[in-house]
Amino acid sequence: MAIYVDPPLWPAHGTVFSHLVSDTSLDELHAFAAAAGVPERAFDGDHYDVPERRYDHLVSAGAIPVEARILVRKLIASGLRIPARERSKALTVPLMERWNSTYPGHEELGLELLERWGEDRRKYHSRTHLLAVLEALDVLAEPEQPPRTVLLAAWFHDAIYEGVAGQDEEESARLAEERLTSAGLAPHEVAEVARLVRLTSTHKPKTGDYAGALLCDADLSVLGGDQQSYARYLAAVREDYAHVSDDDFAKGRAAVVRQLLRLDPLFHGERAKALWQDAARRNLAAELT
Repeated sequence: MAIYVDPPLWPAHGTVFSHLVSDTSLDELHAFAAAAGVPERAFDGDHYDVPERRYDHLVSAGAIPVEARILVRKLIASGLRIPARERSKALTVPLMERWNSTYPGHEELGLELLERWGEDRRKYHSRTHLLAVLEALDVLAEPEQPPRTVLLAAWFHDAIYEGVAGQDEEESARLAEERLTSAGLAPHEVAEVARLVRLTSTHKPKTGDYAGALLCDADLSVLGGDQQSYARYLAAVREDYAHVSDDDFAKGRAAVVRQLLRLDPLFHGERAKALWQDAARRNLAAELT
């Protein structure tokens, strides 16, 4: 049995926070936290959020200091981790690790994007969707790494989300242009990221547009899930549009589904077609009926 703590890296409330976890049981974690004077309100489902000022004391009390990625692995191995897709907030660590590997030295921008993706009103277009797109890109590009511009476009593609098709993508692209230019990204890369973000409004990359196909295929990968995961996707989309009446939502959603079914191809890369196309067309057709 052991208690682990990662470095204080995660900004909030005017300071930075560490995460405290157990590799065995929540009872052990709660007992350690209580003995160390960590308040119960700091518990967040599978870990405690602890401010920087407590870090040295926790290590002195017996917590083993590890890198954030190692802490996540320990938590996963323990079986205590709340599944990422069941709680958007739980994705802070894995998503920040991905951001820092994609665009190191720009944590502030990554945290801003996480805040946007974590807005309470978002149900489908949330951090869970962001992680799903990034994971789909990993699968599609394997054994290579996805191009940095594609990864950055994934981070920005729904950074602004008001539920207005076309407008959301355009405003997200403009946000990417502004923030990435300020961050010092090369102009040609900024332009490519913005182009890719705008492309997600139609999901129609031109023939030979490898980067565009990657992002569009990853963005639509949710359509190729099993029956249960597709039902969860539909429920989350409905929650995103909770302000819309049932009749209006049904009409709008049917139009979206018909538009998706008209896409030929629906997926562009051979790997994406093999993984998701048949299931996606079945899911979409079943939704209409």
